[in-house]
Amino acid sequence: MTDTLSDTATAVHTDRHGAAHGLPDAGAEAQVRADDRAHVFHSWSAQALIDPLPIAAGEGSTFWDYQGNAYLDFSSQLVNLNLGHQHPDLVAAIQQQAGRLATIQPSMANDVRGELARRIAEVAPGDLDKVFFTNGGADANEYAVRMARAVTGRRKVLSMYRSYHGGTATAISLTGDPRRWANEPSDGSVAHFFGPYEYRSSWGATTPEQETERALAHLEQVIVLEGANTIAAIILETIVGTNGVLVPPPGYLEGVRALADEYGIVYIADEVMVGFGRVGEWFAVNHFGVVPDLITFAKGVNSGYAPLGGVVISQRIAAHFDTVAFMGGLTYSGHPLACAPGVATFEVFERDGILERVRDLGERVVGPRLREIAAKHPSVGEVRGLGLFWAIELVKDAETREPLVPFNAAGADAAPMGAVATTCKKAGLWPFVHFNRLHVAPPLVISEEELVRGLDLIDEALTVADSYVV
Repeated sequence: MTDTLSDTATAVHTDRHGAAHGLPDAGAEAQVRADDRAHVFHSWSAQALIDPLPIAAGEGSTFWDYQGNAYLDFSSQLVNLNLGHQHPDLVAAIQQQAGRLATIQPSMANDVRGELARRIAEVAPGDLDKVFFTNGGADANEYAVRMARAVTGRRKVLSMYRSYHGGTATAISLTGDPRRWANEPSDGSVAHFFGPYEYRSSWGATTPEQETERALAHLEQVIVLEGANTIAAIILETIVGTNGVLVPPPGYLEGVRALADEYGIVYIADEVMVGFGRVGEWFAVNHFGVVPDLITFAKGVNSGYAPLGGVVISQRIAAHFDTVAFMGGLTYSGHPLACAPGVATFEVFERDGILERVRDLGERVVGPRLREIAAKHPSVGEVRGLGLFWAIELVKDAETREPLVPFNAAGADAAPMGAVATTCKKAGLWPFVHFNRLHVAPPLVISEEELVRGLDLIDEALTVADSYVV
C-alpha cells in the first residue's frame, strides 16, 4: 500500500496546505466495525455478505482508513465529491451558516437559498431560470416527472436502458439497469428504449453518424408505438454515468430535442452525475449546445457535503404553475446548510478556474494516457469520456468484444473484475467498478501529479485483466 501512516494513536498526515491532521487511534476501528455491522443497514447489498471499510479521514483527493492506509479517490466517492474531501471553503460555509441560521422552512425566503438558485439559473442554458430544490438526485427526477405530467396532462415517460435515475418509486422505474428488476412493479407508466452505444451498436452502426441516425429512428418508432399523445416526458442522462460513461454521438441530443418538440413531449436532462463541472461544463448539455425543458441535478452542486438536489425549470414549464399550485414539497427543500456549500462551490469554481482545468486535464492528460493504455492492454476494448469522466471497457476478446465479465455478473462470474479492483486498492487507488468497466472519475481538484499516478496504477492493475483474455 502506498502512503501508509504509522499504526499508532497519534498517526498524522499532512495536507496540501502543510497542516498536520491527527487520525483516530487504530483501535477505534473495531468499534466502528462493530457498530456498523450490528446496526447499519446498507444499500444495494446482502447485509451478511459485505464488510464495509471504516474510513478515518479525508483530504483533497485522498482518504485514509484506520490503519493509516491512503487511497487516491478515483471515484469521487459516488461521483459526487467534485471539490474533494474537506475542502476548506465548503467546510467554512457550512460552519458559518450553522452559526447564523441553521434551518428555515422552504415556504420562507432565505438569502443563501435564493443566491444559489440565482447562480444556478445564470449558468443553465436557454430560459431555464427557476429552481425547485430537493434532497438529492432521485427525488429531483421524481419531481421533474411530476412537473412534466402536470404540464402535459399525459402520464407515460420514456427512459433508456443502461441508465440509472434513482432508488425511489418512479426513479427506479425509470432506471434501465438490473437494480430495477427486484423493485417491479412500481410506476407502470414507464417504457424503455435503446440509447446510442457505438461500441456495442444495437443497429450495427459503424460510424457515429450512423449510430445517431439509427438511434433516433428507433426512438421515434418507440414514441409512435407507445402513443405520442400518451407520453409526458423523455428523460435521459446527458452522458450515461454508472452504466458506461456513454457520450452521445454528434447530433443525437439535438435529435431528441427535435422529436420532443415535434410530439409535444417534455425533455428532461438528468445531470445528477455529470453536472457541476464533471465534464468541464456547468451542465453537460452545454457541451452539446442543447436546451432541455428541465434539468435535474445533485451530487456536485455542493460535492455531497450536505444532501441537496433539484430541478432547473424552463419558463414554459414554470409558467404553468403561476396560478396552478404545484403539488409537491419537501421539509428540507433548499436547506440552508446544504445551500451554503453550494454557493461556495460557485465561488471556488470561478476563483480557481475549475471548468477550464477539467477540460485541460481531460484533453491533455486523461484522454491521451487512456488511449496509450488501451493500445498496450489486450483486455481493453474501448476507452471513452470527457473531462474527468471516463470509462475503460474490459473484454475477454477484442475481436468479438465479449465482456470480461457477463452483464450483471455476481459471485464467481464477477471474479476477474474483483481481482482488478483488489489490485487497485492494494496499490492505494480506490476505483469505480461497474460490470466490465473501470471508471475514471477523480475529484476535479486532483493535482496533475496525483492524476498521472492514478492512471499509472490502473495501467499496472490491467495486467490482471490481461491474464483473463482468451
